[in-house]
Amino acid sequence: MADKAENNGAAEGQNPPQIQLKILGQFIRDLSFENIVAQKGISGDVTPDVSVSVSLDGKKRPGDNQFEVSTKFKINAKNKGTEDTLFLMELDYGGIFDIQNVPNEQLHPFLMIECPRMLFPFARRIVHDVVRDGGFPPLNLDTIDWVALYRQNMEQQAAAQQAAANQQPS
Repeated sequence: MADKAENNGAAEGQNPPQIQLKILGQFIRDLSFENIVAQKGISGDVTPDVSVSVSLDGKKRPGDNQFEVSTKFKINAKNKGTEDTLFLMELDYGGIFDIQNVPNEQLHPFLMIECPRMLFPFARRIVHDVVRDGGFPPLNLDTIDWVALYRQNMEQQAAAQQAAANQQPS
């Protein structure tokens, strides 16, 4: 009886297989940085107000258990007060992953939460360096709550589907 309590009632040898996640590769798919200040010039005090938007994309690759996930960052820095654009940056950073033992119903959230979490430190460093090399103080992106972002995206998709269903003629 004590053995069953220690195993939480699980039968011997029936533990679910361990989830395995391996990064097979990482890459910059697209990167652009525009220093508007250098191109057009800005007079007066410069106080950057930075906005960052993040989007995700994931897809199955031809290999067994291989998936590709892209994190897309759009960064816009405007001058507080005048709203003049200081710089624009876009980064599409991707990774190729080998994922095993994730149930199908949990695969999509796993791809859109865990994979970007693994890629983020590398993308953060690229943003930091490119902004610095572009002539501005380095930009350190805040940590992203990938679970909240996933939920927000799912709510937006559900609302869009509902709106599309309501617009269809009966």
